[in-house]
Amino acid sequence: MSPARRSFLLWLLAMLAGAAIVWHSRFTADMSFFLPSKPTAEQQVLVDQLKEGAVARLLMVAISGGDVEQRATLSRDLRGRLGKMPEFASVQNGQSGSESADRDFLFKHRYLLSPSVRPERFTVDGLKNAISNSIDLLASPAGMMLKPLLTSDPTGELVDILSQLNAGAQPASRAGVWASRDGERAMLLIQTRALGSDTDGQENAIQLIRQQFAESRTASGLSDARLALSGPGLFAVNSRATIKDEVSQLSLISSVAIIAVLFFVYRSFRLLTLGLLPVVSGALAGVVAVSLAYGTVFGITVGFGSALIGEAVDYSIYYFVQSSRMGVDAWRERFWPTIRLGVLTSISGFAALLFSGFPGLAQLGLYSLAGVLTAALVTRFVLPQLAGTTIERRDLTPLGHLLERSIGQVQRLRWPMLALAIAAAATLYLDRDSLWNPELSALSPVSQADQQVDLALRADMAAPDSRYLVVINAADQETALQMAERTGLQLDRLVERGLLGGYDSPTRFLPSQLSQAQRQASLPSNDELALRLKAVLQDAPLAASKLDRFLADIESTRRQPKITPASLAGTQLALAVDAMLLKHAKGWSVLLPLRPPQDGSAMIDAAAVRAALTEDTAGQALFIDMKGEFDKLYNDYLHEASQLSLAGLIGIILLLAITLRSPRRLGRVLLPLILAVLIVIGGLHLLGERLHLLHLIGMLLIVAVGSNYALFFDRADETTGPDPETLASMLVANLTTAIGFGTLGLSNVPILHAVGVTVGPGAVLALLLAAIFAPRGTTG
Repeated sequence: MSPARRSFLLWLLAMLAGAAIVWHSRFTADMSFFLPSKPTAEQQVLVDQLKEGAVARLLMVAISGGDVEQRATLSRDLRGRLGKMPEFASVQNGQSGSESADRDFLFKHRYLLSPSVRPERFTVDGLKNAISNSIDLLASPAGMMLKPLLTSDPTGELVDILSQLNAGAQPASRAGVWASRDGERAMLLIQTRALGSDTDGQENAIQLIRQQFAESRTASGLSDARLALSGPGLFAVNSRATIKDEVSQLSLISSVAIIAVLFFVYRSFRLLTLGLLPVVSGALAGVVAVSLAYGTVFGITVGFGSALIGEAVDYSIYYFVQSSRMGVDAWRERFWPTIRLGVLTSISGFAALLFSGFPGLAQLGLYSLAGVLTAALVTRFVLPQLAGTTIERRDLTPLGHLLERSIGQVQRLRWPMLALAIAAAATLYLDRDSLWNPELSALSPVSQADQQVDLALRADMAAPDSRYLVVINAADQETALQMAERTGLQLDRLVERGLLGGYDSPTRFLPSQLSQAQRQASLPSNDELALRLKAVLQDAPLAASKLDRFLADIESTRRQPKITPASLAGTQLALAVDAMLLKHAKGWSVLLPLRPPQDGSAMIDAAAVRAALTEDTAGQALFIDMKGEFDKLYNDYLHEASQLSLAGLIGIILLLAITLRSPRRLGRVLLPLILAVLIVIGGLHLLGERLHLLHLIGMLLIVAVGSNYALFFDRADETTGPDPETLASMLVANLTTAIGFGTLGLSNVPILHAVGVTVGPGAVLALLLAAIFAPRGTTG
């Protein structure tokens, strides 16, 4: 078997093995790209909420068009259709039937739910005070509503229960269903059975909603009815579609452009095909490495990898252009050490990212490292065997001579470029406080239009701001609820002190079994209660003889089963409990959303809340500022990315210093790279681009990719400079790199866009500046 055939078969077997691994790999475009691999306790709450939380399964729906009655009819019909489907855990629209179910549940179980139900409540004095308060309330604006309840609930337990609820967090109502604030849209709140992390399940649920709405609209004859939908599930589905579409389109655009450049240079389909082997090999190796190391490949990683096509193809360009006249052995002796050093600098930069706690960043590092290394090895060991000794291509010598003459011209720009870089550095220093985007949302692929729709629907649904939470974890549900009740007592004190506006708790509708048992034990027997009422109501305007329903309900409560999650079925209260009481692999969690003080402030004194919780709950209740944690998470990422980029840069400098063994040569290689970074970042800042951590990674890539050009000038003969064909190969390679990365600048996905607008122009500037600051002897 010939060496060429043997090499090809080995390469083909490796590709087939890689393809088999990729075929069985799991690809995802969910938000876990942004989640920490080793979260803190507070960050774990964020992770759990995004992946499994009830909020992540909620979808808000708005129906517009027609008049208020037609929208209400459509809302009821849609609720009826979706409520029968197993894909949905709950479909609420506030229609009278569901509100009646809630009211009936609260009234029926008022003596198990009311925290006022204690033994002293039913003593003579306790009954006297409670009934007196209820009678006084009849004179208030709510008197008309309370009057029918007086004989069945004279102690006012239902009023006590309702007073703890956030009455402001309810949507408006029109024609018996929820409506927007302006009354122009009917509103529904839908909870899917699919987890928030199950993007396929969320996509199926959204399609069902749209399908059922279309059928309902047709059935009602309301042709101008429109559906608006929002929620975490929709964000995940749209983000995945955006990433998938953009990765496909941009990869196609850059591939076609690079192939056109290569065909112009090679004028040979055979060389073109062979030249793409390192690219295909590198891309496949990158996905295989990520799949084997992480088990899941993020869509953004694949999108980023498409840009590496531009760098991976450089190696075959260098080989075909530089070796066509001197032969393979001479090329390996003269040029391979320079290319190898360039590959090692890239690997040094990418390797630093492997240590990131940001899973997306670590994947990008591993993908790049494996891809670049594989592409270089295929160029070194496989390509020469397959290409043979004769390489017929376009003669690029005239282009090389033109570049030689041009270098002499552009080297006059040394001082202007230095001045430009200094001006950029000064601008960046002066504006250092406004350079960076401090929000994690800067990385989010969710479109501005989707965010606007979500804000509008949340306002219409009167959805509470869940920025502040108290989280309680326990091994079982009963312990979690008991701890939530004890924590609630401390939160009540903070409300009384004006430090909190209020809070929500699942124990309002699902008290612990212990509390329910204690409340049942507080209820006196029928005979004893009758005697006490007779004493209490001797001179009262309410006759004891009219309280038979009260006596019957007390007796019934003493014997009725305790409330369980199943008792809430068919009510909207089940949705509220489900959102705040979570089961997970390690046990149960209770979330207590906090409301800011009613003094107009949107902020909660976190230190005061933490101090109260630490003092009274021995640290078992964890206070979390969700926005603060997201900001902290992003700042941690940014800080870590800064450190890793610095480590990567130091690794590159050390590698070059050891290899070049000359401070002068080291400075000559690094100067154009540093200037390129300063000018690009300064330019982006002046164009209004706010930097985030992927711009930082882009800076590292400018150094890693651009070092190849500076090294070719450094390794050239100091009196004559690089030969014309080497110059031509550098220009072609730079063009394909700029196309590969620059195409990403067109992306609407912030992560891909940042890499594109940083590395694309940075690579071009790195080559230009390497030529400008090359030794004078290299001028043409």
